[in-house]
Amino acid sequence: MPHPLVPVPTPETRPYWEGLAEHRLDLPRCRRCEQVFFPPTAICPHCASNQIGWVTASGEATLYSYVIHHRPLKLWRTEGPRSVALVQLAEGPMLVSSVVNCPQTPDALQLDMPLRATFEPFDELTVLCFEPVGAADGEGSGA
Repeated sequence: MPHPLVPVPTPETRPYWEGLAEHRLDLPRCRRCEQVFFPPTAICPHCASNQIGWVTASGEATLYSYVIHHRPLKLWRTEGPRSVALVQLAEGPMLVSSVVNCPQTPDALQLDMPLRATFEPFDELTVLCFEPVGAADGEGSGA
């Protein structure tokens, strides 16, 4: 039996998880009102339409809020602190994720800092995380 905190894809979320596995951020978009939303559902939260399609998002985001979890997380196989972040996507929706590839400190995790999507292995899935813009090439916040 999988750990209770490991996500289990459903018919409504399967395109999202399949996109992450291919290092792509796919989000549901209502065909009636054209709003992009998260989490994936069969009904648009804006207009209640069931005409849902999918779009590939830019992966650009900003850090809206966060907490730093200081206890080791066996599930994530990490010893040190890890952020739990509320991230605002460029396309509009907010989601909970983690900021990686930077120190997990208030000095490094600045509100409104620009982020970009990154894809991390997690059990048998790929999950969405974010990193400071420039982190992969050494320009991020202290990376």
